[in-house]
Amino acid sequence: QAQLVESGGGLVQVGGSLRLSCAASGRTFRSAVMGWFRQAPGKERELVSAIWTSGNSYYSHSVKGRFTISRDNAKNTVYLQMNSLSPEDTAVYYCAARSELARNYDYWGQGTQVTVSS
Repeated sequence: QAQLVESGGGLVQVGGSLRLSCAASGRTFRSAVMGWFRQAPGKERELVSAIWTSGNSYYSHSVKGRFTISRDNAKNTVYLQMNSLSPEDTAVYYCAARSELARNYDYWGQGTQVTVSS
């Protein structure tokens, strides 16, 4: 059973930066695909970024060029560096994990709030 714990959220001004962290435990982190999702009020949860065990990554169109995902297998941690933040980035951000062969993410963190003020 995997456990994911996010940290690093908070309040930031437009144009600012935050780095989210997700510490994983309870399963083989190194073999998991790790993803960052977000859900804004009144909107569906969306995949923001993901990173495979190979290091390959995915970014949604809305964050490409501003966000960077990375993983540290020695620390069982995945990061999301968020730069040039805008009010549209305000949401609860969730870390999630799945195996390479799975279609769906089956382990989720509790979420961390990111608020960008204008």
